[in-house]
Amino acid sequence: MRTFNLIWTILFILFAALQLNDPDPWIWIPLYLLAAALCGFRFAGKGISGLERTAIIVYIIYAVLLLFIQNGVVDWYEKHEAENLVQSMKATKPWIENTREFGGLLIMILILSINLFNGRKNKDAV
Repeated sequence: MRTFNLIWTILFILFAALQLNDPDPWIWIPLYLLAAALCGFRFAGKGISGLERTAIIVYIIYAVLLLFIQNGVVDWYEKHEAENLVQSMKATKPWIENTREFGGLLIMILILSINLFNGRKNKDAV
């Protein structure tokens, strides 16, 4: 799991850096850096389960919001026929930007959930 967390720490830092040209970097840079920090703590053997759970809850709430808002994921799928998300890296259509952001949240939720589950499993084994 150390290698897993080192890789994700680096990736989340890179994801945060890519947000510099995003329309809302003040939201996404902290979200990705928080995930990077939490993976970094796990890499160092100092997991912070309470903060991980809180981050996951925040990410889930934001993901649900992006799922159902106007020009969100549901609109992308139903009204825009699941239009190609990678046609251009500059998202000029809000439903594409919101769907990509939803994907980023799912990645963070998945990685932090793996860490939480693995942390509990390791505590039970001790």
